[in-house]
Amino acid sequence: MGATIAEAFFGCRALILALFAVATVSLAYQATHLRIDAGFEKRLPHAHPYMSTFLQYREAFGGADRLLIAVRARDGDIFTPYFFDTLKQVTDAVFFLPGIDRSSVRSLFTPNVRFVEIVEGGFAGGNVIPAEFQPTDADLERVRENILKAGLVGDLVANDFSAALIRTELLEDDPRATGRLDYLEVAGRLEQSIRTAFADDEIDIHILGFAKAMGDIADGATGVIAFFGATFLITAILAYAFLGSIALTVLILVCPIVAIVWTLGLLPSVGLGLDPMSILLPFLIFAIGVSHGIQMIAAYDAEVALGADGPAAARLALHKLLLPGGTALLSDMLGFLTIALIEVRILQELAIAAAIGVMGVILTNLLLLPMLLSLLGRGERFAVPSVARVHWLHRLLAGTTRPRGAAITLLSGLLLLAWGLGQCQGLRIGDLTPGIAELRPESRYNRDSAYIASHFATGVDVLQVMAETVPNGCVDHDVMAEIDRFQWHMANVPGVRSTLSLPQLAKTIHAGWNEGSLKWRVLPRNESSLAQAIAPIETSSGLLNADCSVMPVLIFTQDHQADTIDRVVAAAERYAATNRSERLTFRLASGNLAVIAATNVVVEAAQIPILLYVYAAIIGLCLLTFRSVRAVLCIVLPLGLVSVLVYALMATLGIGLRLSTLPVAALAVGIGVDYGIYIYARLERFLDQGLELAQAYRETLRVTGKAVLLTGLTLSLGVGSWAFSALQFQADMGILLAFAFLANMLGALLLLPALALLTDRIRRRRR
Repeated sequence: MGATIAEAFFGCRALILALFAVATVSLAYQATHLRIDAGFEKRLPHAHPYMSTFLQYREAFGGADRLLIAVRARDGDIFTPYFFDTLKQVTDAVFFLPGIDRSSVRSLFTPNVRFVEIVEGGFAGGNVIPAEFQPTDADLERVRENILKAGLVGDLVANDFSAALIRTELLEDDPRATGRLDYLEVAGRLEQSIRTAFADDEIDIHILGFAKAMGDIADGATGVIAFFGATFLITAILAYAFLGSIALTVLILVCPIVAIVWTLGLLPSVGLGLDPMSILLPFLIFAIGVSHGIQMIAAYDAEVALGADGPAAARLALHKLLLPGGTALLSDMLGFLTIALIEVRILQELAIAAAIGVMGVILTNLLLLPMLLSLLGRGERFAVPSVARVHWLHRLLAGTTRPRGAAITLLSGLLLLAWGLGQCQGLRIGDLTPGIAELRPESRYNRDSAYIASHFATGVDVLQVMAETVPNGCVDHDVMAEIDRFQWHMANVPGVRSTLSLPQLAKTIHAGWNEGSLKWRVLPRNESSLAQAIAPIETSSGLLNADCSVMPVLIFTQDHQADTIDRVVAAAERYAATNRSERLTFRLASGNLAVIAATNVVVEAAQIPILLYVYAAIIGLCLLTFRSVRAVLCIVLPLGLVSVLVYALMATLGIGLRLSTLPVAALAVGIGVDYGIYIYARLERFLDQGLELAQAYRETLRVTGKAVLLTGLTLSLGVGSWAFSALQFQADMGILLAFAFLANMLGALLLLPALALLTDRIRRRRR
């Protein structure tokens, strides 16, 4: 079958090459329309129950796409004319940023920030900064008093009065246009119109929010070009050292580039953009293309060494690699597609884009590359030089096919497996460091996050639990008392910084009606008194809806690390489950912590099924290709060991399993299976010729093993350079993928032949 397909392709070689050229030029033009697509909605795990609560109440009580801007006085406190003038200008500038939900803007200068005080005749109040405000000493002192009366210290004013905060939320759809909000534009405006415009020797600006985070990640991603160049250069140098031919080196590099161009050109055609979190996709396509290209060149060289000319060698190489190469690439593609089973749109888009890339590699490496090789004419002068055949290394590796060497190898594998399983117990789901894990701890964004978290009691992370009750439930003492008990319970959970709810404010106002006595800071049992206590609290406070049937409890945490979220969410869920009634239900959840908690649950639930799906696909394809359980064991068992070791490495290095690192295990398996399939396919071919296992493996190393060795070293060095990236998630991916490439290479070269010897002996004993 392979020979027939090869002959059919080569029979219309000119037409195929012309089609490739036209397609490449056309898709290169299409790639110019590719845009960076960063969206908040596509990061939501919509299948999780929290997200139904989040989406249902987002319009009434706000969502998780918040924007925080802290205006800080570098020296002293905020009570200076210059600071208040700057704060007013920043508030006005924020109000006119694209995508801002203007009704959600809260600052000392916005009219929705008011104070209430007890006076002789009852209550009095007004704007914290009155309309007639002038930055005189008397007015500044008056504003200080109003801030204290309104309880804004720790909320809109720093605990030490060193900064003031502006809070707002972003809309998913851009009100200026019909499309989604361009988060990178918002990030650029925040940097230029806010930070650059107002930060000086006296004022500093700290900015947090999804849009700003995406902007910083996109800025860091510009360095990806440099790392791609480094990977390209390393690959070129090692490929030339291995091949000894400029022509073959160019072919190995050009074919993956064509696949990348096709992928980037097809993405706009299917309505997809390139998310900043998916910026590493071209690297993966390049790595897969180089891996299979080296195998094709090695097969071509083997035929040239046997006396075939260029066209004949290319046809024979395609014939011999069509089945194993197609199996390996289909395994890669299925490994990527399994990621799409996670119901988070950003991962589904990544899976689709990666699958498109693998399809491009299938066409370029199994069709275009042999076609180009056939144009080289006589093949001898392009053959791999003999100095590249390191006989001593072949003898060393072939030792694993002898009983003693195989026993040592298998025992070492079992010891590594035991260590890896032990280390995997420490693998955590979610973020393990403050700030956002995608950026370096010393990045400006994470430094801004650390400042706001340490100087404002409400911090940057909030979980909203919705207390759903009957209409006018806020004047029912039993309902309000139960919400108050829930708030007290959550306030005492480790990791919770502060809490806020309607009963809390109602108790303060009730005391105000009774000369401010602390003895009266309780919830009145009388319905009229309770109505009097909540009357001054408006729906714009975010603590109740129009008919008082939903009253959120706001829980502010110290951070959003995995341990903190697990502890807080577990406490809230336990209380909600044990204190449910017909009149009151505590429903989780909204706020940014709800999104993170739901995402962590989805990631934890998906990690094992994804690997099972990947391995099921690989096992099925290997059975279909080799029709042998022995082949499946020899190929899959080393992959399983590497999967365990990748998770163990993540636990050892303190890398949490989250959306950006979840695909690593599937990628490692999908790409690593190539080594085992190529090694076993060539080994089986030599065994079918009647060679003993040791001799067959030495011949396999001579033809295919050196290509596997070169591929593993080249790709490991290339992605290993990512460790120096400004993006933490790229550095983490680089370390993990470099390890996976090396470990899969060693597994194919060492563990696979040892397993082949073991399974061969078992088979003989059964006979």
